Amino acid sequence: MGFVTTRDLARDYDVIVVGSGAGGGQTAYTLALEGVKVLMLEAGRYYDFRTETPMFQASHDAPLRGAGTPDKPFGFYDATVDGGWQVPGEPYTQASDNEEQRFEWWRARMLGGRTNHWGRISLRNGPYDFKPYSRDGLGFDWPIDYQDLAPYYDKVEMLVGIYGTNEGLENTPDSPEGCLLPAPAARVGERLVAQRAGKLGIPVVPIHRAVLTAKLDDTRIPALLHPGNPRAQALVAQSMRERAACFWATPCSRGCSIGATYQSPAVHLPPALASGNLDVLCDAMVYEVTTKDGKASGVRFVDRKTGKHVEARARAIVLSASACESARILLNSKTSAYPQGLANSSGKVGKYVMDTVGSDLSGQVPLLENLPPHNEDGAGGSHMYAPWWLYGKQGARWAEQGLGFARGYHIELGTGRRMPGASTGANLEWMTQGSYGAKFKQDVRRSFGSFVYFAGRGEMIPNEQSFCEIDPATKDRFGIPVLRFHWQWSEHETRQAAHMQKTFAAIVEAMGGKVLDGGPELDGRKAIAPGGYIIHEVGGAIMGADARTSVTNRWGQTWDVPNLFLSDGAPFASNADKNPTLTIMALAWRQADHIVDRFRKKEL
Repeated sequence: MGFVTTRDLARDYDVIVVGSGAGGGQTAYTLALEGVKVLMLEAGRYYDFRTETPMFQASHDAPLRGAGTPDKPFGFYDATVDGGWQVPGEPYTQASDNEEQRFEWWRARMLGGRTNHWGRISLRNGPYDFKPYSRDGLGFDWPIDYQDLAPYYDKVEMLVGIYGTNEGLENTPDSPEGCLLPAPAARVGERLVAQRAGKLGIPVVPIHRAVLTAKLDDTRIPALLHPGNPRAQALVAQSMRERAACFWATPCSRGCSIGATYQSPAVHLPPALASGNLDVLCDAMVYEVTTKDGKASGVRFVDRKTGKHVEARARAIVLSASACESARILLNSKTSAYPQGLANSSGKVGKYVMDTVGSDLSGQVPLLENLPPHNEDGAGGSHMYAPWWLYGKQGARWAEQGLGFARGYHIELGTGRRMPGASTGANLEWMTQGSYGAKFKQDVRRSFGSFVYFAGRGEMIPNEQSFCEIDPATKDRFGIPVLRFHWQWSEHETRQAAHMQKTFAAIVEAMGGKVLDGGPELDGRKAIAPGGYIIHEVGGAIMGADARTSVTNRWGQTWDVPNLFLSDGAPFASNADKNPTLTIMALAWRQADHIVDRFRKKEL
């Protein structure tokens, strides 16, 4: 077993996993190491993180000096080698021409999916985040609580390698001793933010990110992850030895050829493939789950290279194609027995799509000018962040507390003397009064490293107006019906975005700095990022305790089809301000353990 072609497919598998990102990678890893025969179908192309990562290219190596293009919106250095907001020949549509009602859908068409394009920010959901309806009467509760998932957060953190600290803050769970790697030292700008924000009552603490600040302990951890399974322990230990600790080279967004950051192809797939229990087929875009006698029997997919349509069969199916792609597959799996699409007796497939609330603001701080040269190396991203600090003003009486919105956000920081790029020194006329020549160079050197950037990442409450459905008139180049999006932020989100702007401006002012670009923007409808822009798409097939109002049960198992599971962001019943990747992996591991248990009891 290993990477295969359509000619090599086995007649039957135990499980077909659709997608190779955080959910699919974790599911395949757990199942394969427990002896389950797995076929992974990835819609995108093969990707080798060791040889294709633009980790060491300098500015002169980058076309257009690394600027974004329609084909590569985040520029040359982004690790996404195929995919983006638009995928040629694979469109999606909008139900409205109103710019505020658009949802922009990011898709990564490559092995590892979106795990090649993320900030590595790995925050646990807290106890409040699993019971938001019980807390404030809005949205939905999850049918699980924090304690159900905590052991799996522990496992994922130890496997992946997460740096950070325990701070004992409200609804920001600590990790058990031995789970986290050491946090890197704060940069000068981050220290100044922490000092001045602290005076405003805003805590700034080490962030949790999936970057190896030290080698993983390959003698201790594997036995904790796979007790009683010496073969799995040996394979995981070998995989850990093949990953190097970060040596602070370049931003994590480029990918990592030494495996120091988490990408599914670097962490989940090597031990799963080494087990001999995993087949991986790339360029296989699944569009339908087939059924027989009330159960899933397999999938149909199209070979994106040849256009050939192929069917594969298995005892159980796990969809982890990304929240909306999994909803699309279910909605396109119509039969006479399932006229609304598969697993959709509740009518909730495609409903309650959520993204993260995003807003940002930049400032310039004279205190950070003309700093002596010093080493600001570190993990290619933030070392510090501010968790939500106003839980006391929310809950059941949120409407009386003055915030005007019910859920919180955290603040991500950007500071420091980063590698100069094509835009370094641009738009400084307000500081330099139009200097040029030697004086301009002097001005640029003086101001280099004096800029700060704040990005809010907040919770969106699911609503009836944000959903996807099958467009009745549009198909992709393979003849597969595409998704049509409906989108609407509520006032909870737009007021939250305005609050972000006011908070960021207050921090800049407390630092003695100047807010840039005419900010802050206090109109929340203008301050909020468009739907889909933060690329934290979840929902669309939410889990719940009642089959009449949800798509899956507490295991991500669909109510209607007992051997069909969802392991991406689709089952999320809410979208906390915590970035979703760590929770997707923890849920997937828990679900895979459940599938193994059901197989052993011959219940699947």
